[in-house]
Amino acid sequence: MYIIKVKGKAKIPEYIQLRDDDFILIAYFRADRPLTKLEKYGLEGKEEELRKIIDEIPFGKLKKLEF
Repeated sequence: MYIIKVKGKAKIPEYIQLRDDDFILIAYFRADRPLTKLEKYGLEGKEEELRKIIDEIPFGKLKKLEF
Protein backbone atom coordinates (compact mmCIF):
# COMPACT_ATOMS: atom_id res chain seq x y z
CA MET A 1 0.00 0.00 0.00
CA TYR A 2 1.18 3.52 -0.81
CA ILE A 3 0.38 6.96 0.59
CA ILE A 4 0.47 10.36 -1.13
CA LYS A 5 -0.22 13.78 0.42
CA VAL A 6 -1.90 16.20 -1.99
CA LYS A 7 -1.67 19.92 -1.32
CA GLY A 8 -4.84 21.97 -1.56
CA LYS A 9 -5.15 25.58 -2.69
CA ALA A 10 -6.69 28.49 -0.77
CA LYS A 11 -9.69 27.07 1.11
CA ILE A 12 -9.22 23.53 -0.22
CA PRO A 13 -7.50 21.47 2.49
CA GLU A 14 -4.73 18.90 2.20
CA TYR A 15 -5.84 15.41 1.19
CA ILE A 16 -4.36 11.97 1.64
CA GLN A 17 -4.60 9.22 -0.95
CA LEU A 18 -4.08 5.56 -0.11
CA ARG A 19 -3.31 3.36 -3.09
CA ASP A 20 -2.86 -0.40 -3.35
CA ASP A 21 0.14 -2.16 -4.89
CA ASP A 22 -1.35 -1.65 -8.38
CA PHE A 23 -1.69 2.10 -7.61
CA ILE A 24 -5.49 1.90 -7.61
CA LEU A 25 -7.05 4.50 -5.34
CA ILE A 26 -8.57 2.83 -2.29
CA ALA A 27 -9.03 5.82 0.06
CA TYR A 28 -9.13 9.60 -0.22
CA PHE A 29 -9.59 11.73 2.89
CA ARG A 30 -8.74 15.10 4.39
CA ALA A 31 -5.45 15.22 6.26
CA ASP A 32 -6.85 17.38 9.06
CA ARG A 33 -9.70 15.01 9.99
CA PRO A 34 -9.46 12.23 12.56
CA LEU A 35 -8.49 8.87 11.10
CA THR A 36 -11.59 6.69 11.17
CA LYS A 37 -12.79 3.54 9.44
CA LEU A 38 -9.22 2.36 8.86
CA GLU A 39 -10.30 -1.25 9.39
CA LYS A 40 -11.75 -1.12 5.84
CA TYR A 41 -8.17 -0.79 4.57
CA GLY A 42 -6.50 -3.24 6.94
CA LEU A 43 -4.95 -0.46 9.03
CA GLU A 44 -6.80 -0.87 12.32
CA GLY A 45 -4.57 -0.10 15.28
CA LYS A 46 -2.13 1.87 13.11
CA GLU A 47 -3.69 5.31 13.62
CA GLU A 48 -0.75 6.84 15.51
CA GLU A 49 1.84 5.54 13.06
CA LEU A 50 -0.22 6.70 10.09
CA ARG A 51 -0.74 10.16 11.64
CA LYS A 52 3.03 10.48 12.13
CA ILE A 53 3.65 9.53 8.48
CA ILE A 54 1.01 12.03 7.29
CA ASP A 55 2.67 14.81 9.29
CA GLU A 56 6.17 14.00 7.99
CA ILE A 57 5.59 13.10 4.33
CA PRO A 58 6.25 15.91 1.80
CA PHE A 59 3.55 16.90 -0.66
CA GLY A 60 3.39 14.93 -3.89
CA LYS A 61 5.86 12.23 -2.80
CA LEU A 62 4.81 8.61 -2.96
CA LYS A 63 5.69 6.55 0.11
CA LYS A 64 5.27 2.83 0.57
CA LEU A 65 3.49 1.93 3.81
CA GLU A 66 5.28 -0.85 5.64
CA PHE A 67 3.95 -1.68 9.09
